[in-house]
Parts: sequence; structure tokens; C-alpha cells
Amino acid sequence: MPVFSILILLLSLFSSHQKLETSNANQPNILFLIADDWSFPHAGVYGDRVVRTPTFDRLASEGALFTNAYTASPSCSPSRAAILLGRYPHQNEAGGNLWSEFPAQYPTYVSLLEESGYFTGSNRKGWGPGDFKASGMENNPAGKSYEDFKSFLDQKPKDYPFTFWFGSTDPHREYVTNTGIQTGMALEDVQVPGFFPDMDCVKNDMLDYYFEVERFDRECGRLIRMLEETGELDNTIIVMTSDNGMPFPRAKANLYDYGTRMPLVIRWPEKVKAGTIIDDFVNFVDFAPSFIEAAGLSAETMSGQSLWPLLAGEKQDRGQVYLERERHANVRKGNLSYPMRAVRDHQYLYIRNMMPERNPAGDPAVHQSVGQYGDVDNSITKYLIMAMEGKSSAGTPDYFKLAFDKRPEEELYDVIADPYQLTNLAENKTYETVKEQMRKKLQTWMVETGDLRASDPRSLYWDQVRYTPDYQMKNFDFGQEIEKYRIKPPFGNYAKEGIPCLR
Repeated sequence: MPVFSILILLLSLFSSHQKLETSNANQPNILFLIADDWSFPHAGVYGDRVVRTPTFDRLASEGALFTNAYTASPSCSPSRAAILLGRYPHQNEAGGNLWSEFPAQYPTYVSLLEESGYFTGSNRKGWGPGDFKASGMENNPAGKSYEDFKSFLDQKPKDYPFTFWFGSTDPHREYVTNTGIQTGMALEDVQVPGFFPDMDCVKNDMLDYYFEVERFDRECGRLIRMLEETGELDNTIIVMTSDNGMPFPRAKANLYDYGTRMPLVIRWPEKVKAGTIIDDFVNFVDFAPSFIEAAGLSAETMSGQSLWPLLAGEKQDRGQVYLERERHANVRKGNLSYPMRAVRDHQYLYIRNMMPERNPAGDPAVHQSVGQYGDVDNSITKYLIMAMEGKSSAGTPDYFKLAFDKRPEEELYDVIADPYQLTNLAENKTYETVKEQMRKKLQTWMVETGDLRASDPRSLYWDQVRYTPDYQMKNFDFGQEIEKYRIKPPFGNYAKEGIPCLR
């Protein structure tokens, strides 16, 4: 090659390197910390008297605390796809289901940042469960997997911005019984949601859930200390949240608040004033465009709104949030979905069940290998409520009906008067105007966002797309399963005789 040509090539490479360094000079790092099945308001800063979350509370004091943050879907895969893509689940085709194939035809914030010069990576649970390799992807959409955050930082080129996804598997089930109470948490301090029976064994189940929330919080704290040690803390956008609600009946996989309303803090001193509290509605589709904008890129193909104007005090249309779900687990004969859409504002939650003849929690008969009502994770709380079928008494909620029974096509709740969404007002004539307004608002959003169910509410599309485990029916031993949840003495220091749950 002629000397002149070599010189031109070297100058070009030097120029490109200088351009990359210049473009990266003001681009922040992004550390995304996501729990697996953690509900609002289970953090100390939200007023929970039991669970200890010093890392989350610290980020809230040094950044912004959100009181109305909602997952796009209360199910792992569609929630995580919406985070990565900045698109509503129904816009993500097969990705609107759990155990799906990732819709690789759409760019993620991770891929866009990587193209712009970011060093990207993830640890543990990224997007999933599902199959991203079937879509032609080599790495998980959340980023190439690293052994841990330290390994990732050690391999990061000097002066390159990074985006790292830490996906814990806490507080997903299964739990080790009594781990919560053994750390000193007390049953009498637990506030049981109104859709559970107020029983000691339910409280104990919640303490085991709290134990794993605390473990997630501690791990996040260690990652943040690494940023402090490397001098990168204040140039890093830190987001700490969860993918969907707690793994209990009427929570995870449901559009009620305990399934969709999430803990959320964001710390970034450059844009977020310490101690900020945001009461406006935020949807997880807002994360990707926020990250893209922070890096100086365009997010035109995304459905979410950047959060930075909101955090700067600007007014946005955030008076409501839209929610949805399709097929969660494969728990209905024929791989059937349970399609729902909802709109939630500061006073009302309106839910539309597109196929109310189907079972919302899964078939009552054992299907596949997960047992009865398989959209609800197996637990002592689930089995207690199952045992209450047909045994409701006057003055108390029908816990079985709330968790497992079929639901009407429309549901309407006054979330101020009824924070646990126990009383459906959809047939109450007093609320007819409210119901019509909420129904219209939901339908308008569905049309504007290209939701297939806007024109074809009973579409079979999400019933027919691949459920990636492709497993066959396996034997399910109910007796063996339930034995894991019997609480036996010794029971820490709480009660020598133990707590009788199921005899």
C-alpha cells in the first residue's frame, strides 16, 4: 500500500477514535438494578414497617422516588421486553407473552447504546424467560453476560461509558420457609393485603418474601459501592426497580396494583435533584427512551416518554397509565392466553377482561407441571386460599373468589376508597359515567398504539405463538408439593409449637 494511503488511513482511524472519545465525554453510565417479583410499597422509604431496604432508601434520598411507577405487564418476559424496547407489550408481537421468542426486529436501548460506543453487559436474569437465540441473537438482549459487575468493570475499556443490567432472581419463589422470621422480623408487624386472610402463616410467607427483598437490596448496595470506589458514582444513572408484582395470589400476573405498581428510584445528580418525589404516572416503556436521550441519541421508534423533562419539573400528560397482559404461563388447556387491558388514574382502575369465560389464574384442573391455577406461584398462601373454596363467611372477603374465580368482562375500582381493589363497581349505576369515560380512554389508547385487540378483542394471536419450553404434561404430586409448605417446629423464637397452617 502506498505511504500516502497508509497515512490517510491512520489519520482516519485517529479521527474516528477522537470523535468517539468526544461523543462519549458527556455520556453517562447506566446501572439498571431489577428485582424479580417485588411489589410497591415494600420498601422502608414507602413506609413499610418490616422490610429493611437501606440501599433503595439511600437512592431515594439522593435522587427521585416514584410513587406511581407501573410495569407495562405483570409478567417477567413482556415486562422486560417493554423495558428494553420502550414499546408496549402488544407492540412487541410474540414478546407480549411469557416464555416467548424475543422480537429482535426492534432495537433495544442496549443495542443502540452499544452501536454508539457504550460498553454493555449484564449479570444473572436479563430478558426472559424465553428464547432469544431463535431470533438470531448471540447474547441476551439485556447485554452480554458477565460473571459479576466487577468482572464487567475490569474488562471495560478506559474512558468508555457503560450500561449494565443487574437482574436478581430475588424475591422470586421458591422460598426457604422461616428465613424471614429467623432474621428478627416479627409477624405482628406485617400488614397483610386485604385480599389475603390475616393469618400468621400468611404473614410468615410474606416475611420469607421480605427476606429476599432485603437480599436484593444488599446486593445492589455492593454494586453501588464499586461505583464509588472507581469514582463513577455521580456520572452513572442508577435505576432500582422490579419487573412485576410479588409472587402471591391476585398480585403477580394481575392488573391490580399489587401486580403492576412497582418500587422505583432513579439517581443521577446531573439531572435529578436529591429528595425529589414524583407522583405522576410512569410506565416502564419510559426507561428506554430516557436512557437513549441521556446518551444524546434519538428514540423516535419508541412509545415511551423520556423521564428527564418530568424530573426537570416540566408538565407532561401523565395523569394515567395503561396496563396489559396476555399469556403468562402455559396453564390452560390449548396454551390459551388470558388477555386483559387496563387504565389506572389517581382515583380509578378500569380493567377489561377480553375473554371472561377463561380462568384468570389458570385451569382449576392440573395442567402441565405447575399444578392447579398455575398462573399463581405455588405457596402456603395459595394453598390456604384454595382450601377456602366455598367457605366464605359474612363480613370477610371471599378470598378464593378474589384469587381464582372467573371475572366479569369489566372491572372498576375506586383505588382511594378501596386500595386493595376488592369491590368491583362496574355494575354500580352510580359509576356508569366513570366507567364509560375510562372505557373510552382505554379504547383510544389501544387504537392509537396499534393494539390488535382494539379491533379484534378475541384474537387468538397470543394463544398461537410459540411457548418456548415446549414441554409435555408431567406428573404433579399435590401431596408432595404441599408438604414443602407445612410449617413445623422449631419455629425460631416466635413459637415453640410452630404455626399450624395446613393439617
